[in-house]
Amino acid sequence: MPAEDPYGDDAGPGQVETAAGAAYRELGCAGRPPDALPEDVREWLAARRLLDGEAGHANSPERALHELLADQRRRLGDLGQGLDALHDVMRLMPELRPAGRETVRAEFFADRDRLRKRMGDLDALCRDEILGMRGTFPGPEALAESLDEDLAMLARGVGIQLLVATGAARRPGAARYLSRMREHGARIRLAPTVPLHLNVVDRAVTVLALDPVGGGSEPAEDAVLHSPRLASCFARVFDHHWCTGLPYGTDPAEEWTLRDREILALLAAGAKDEAIARRLGCSERTLRRLLAALVARLGAESRFAAGVRAARLGLLDGP
Repeated sequence: MPAEDPYGDDAGPGQVETAAGAAYRELGCAGRPPDALPEDVREWLAARRLLDGEAGHANSPERALHELLADQRRRLGDLGQGLDALHDVMRLMPELRPAGRETVRAEFFADRDRLRKRMGDLDALCRDEILGMRGTFPGPEALAESLDEDLAMLARGVGIQLLVATGAARRPGAARYLSRMREHGARIRLAPTVPLHLNVVDRAVTVLALDPVGGGSEPAEDAVLHSPRLASCFARVFDHHWCTGLPYGTDPAEEWTLRDREILALLAAGAKDEAIARRLGCSERTLRRLLAALVARLGAESRFAAGVRAARLGLLDGP
């Protein structure tokens, strides 16, 4: 029994033969030339591989189906290659993107009272630690107010490290502030000078006192920088200078005797033990004992390191 022709007169009840279907039946069966068909009909048949315009005849539905499947496989293959290429390019993007670029949000304050209020907000949000450098302190009243807030932070478990310039520790009210802070768990060290006046909050936000631009006449401003990357850099600066400081309560200018400072000065100058002992009027054995005590007191690993650290602490300066 011959196969049913879907484009022929055997269409079942309710099926309507399209104009393109009728044209295909007429083209395939009667050999009607393709050029005799309307343009839109030819396009419809060609798009479905039912018309071979070059050979001038109709294709069977089976052949048309195979060609359509082959065409789709080719397109899928091209699409797969394109997706692979896109994936390879995307993997290269992180290497092409400039590293370390970020937008830093900054706040500037010319009014110290406004800055203290802002710092109070930041202190309230602090969870882990504050690293502080102090080249100076405010007046006794402001320092007493700050003490209450700082003690509250210590009470809730925030770690506070302060590196304080020796001169700042002698300002009015500073001794009470520092002593109370140390009693409640703050770690405090002294240094002859500190390079910056700052707070690093949770190694994410930095509060920094800025000098006037170019040494001009405009007043200095304070900045609050919201950048973990910058905060990490300032924390490294803090850590470096922290290592050179002495625990609070040890004033390099007062707690070290003139003899100690003379030995350290000669040591830093490279003098030999024999020359130092002769200068001090003691035996070399006694000198070695004194040197060992000074090196240990400075927390240095060697005599050379002790000389370097003594210079950083200002112990080699004149009395």
